[in-house]
Amino acid sequence: MNKTTFIHTSDFQLGMQRWFLSGEAQARFDDARLESIKRLGELAERTGAEFIVVAGDVFERNSLSSQVTGRAREALEKLPVPVFLLPGNHDPLIADSVFFTAVNKETAPDVHVIADYEPYVLREGVEIVGAPYKARTATHDLVAEMLGTLEPTAGIRVAIGHGQIHGWGDADKLDSIDLGNVESKVRDGVIDYLALGDTHSTMELGSTGAVWFSGSPETTDFRHLPAGGGESDSGNALVITIEKDSAAQAQVTVEKEAIGQWIFESIDMDVNSEDDVERFIQQLNDYPDKHRTVIKYGLRGTINLAAQTRLDAAIEQLEPVFASLKPRQRVMDLYLAPEEDELANLSLTGFAASALDELMADIHNDPDSISRDAANLLFRLTRKDAS
Repeated sequence: MNKTTFIHTSDFQLGMQRWFLSGEAQARFDDARLESIKRLGELAERTGAEFIVVAGDVFERNSLSSQVTGRAREALEKLPVPVFLLPGNHDPLIADSVFFTAVNKETAPDVHVIADYEPYVLREGVEIVGAPYKARTATHDLVAEMLGTLEPTAGIRVAIGHGQIHGWGDADKLDSIDLGNVESKVRDGVIDYLALGDTHSTMELGSTGAVWFSGSPETTDFRHLPAGGGESDSGNALVITIEKDSAAQAQVTVEKEAIGQWIFESIDMDVNSEDDVERFIQQLNDYPDKHRTVIKYGLRGTINLAAQTRLDAAIEQLEPVFASLKPRQRVMDLYLAPEEDELANLSLTGFAASALDELMADIHNDPDSISRDAANLLFRLTRKDAS
């Protein structure tokens, strides 16, 4: 019985920039993505993995600073087991490929860039083969082309690909992967596992148990709450064990390991009372590692002045603590409707009282008018002066 264990990961996208992160938060985000490589090495040691495969998009793009490539090179060279890097659509293997500067075969013989369809023999009975991108976009199914060069084998063969499955999203994409063809090759013993990258969430495909998206080892985009969707299961690596004793279909075991540290979540909430505001604030307070948490929020509803004041104060206090805490302006639909006693307690006179009357009339006639924001500002300034 031949057996191997390895780590499947993808989509490091080293050098990725996020516009909503401040300078220091972006620096911490960069560090975390490099640290995820270290954690993959620790996972390999803990599980006895023989090697690591990175199924595409190791880098965000081919044009990166020497700081990014230098730090990536050092992190990859420190891995305790061989690592196989597949060029993806973000970092295709072209003339100015980032791999030529980020990987040094003389100092790191165990860091392998997959450049063609030729299987690499790790040891007797274990091969790795991949379908690298040679351009930013492909004009055909690279995985199918790779599989077409292979015959069934009694040894273990791990394949690596990058891209979307035919029939998902843009079904007419020329480079979409034919899952039916892949699973046929699995059943015939041509390959025993296809490690896929591109989708940043962990996901099993098909029915053989041998085709998976690993997802990115660090979260890169938002999970939508409470509806679900978005980048719903990232921050993982897969520990794959394959056992095989003939050219027939192998036995594949997949274990998901959480290694990510960052959280990206999009909160969508109805807010119509002071209690609702408190629930939203409590949800924000409950995040344990706010310096590694990115939140965008969309609130809908109508609240009084006290609730608005409480909300504004809490956001003002929490915003600098989070890596990023920002409203989703296009879906924010929160209306201010002060109660009569709140208006009376403002004790406005003269021009301010007249201005407030006009603003409230405008809000009544057109709730979407800019008068709502002006009235809100007036209330806040008045309350601040009174405190």
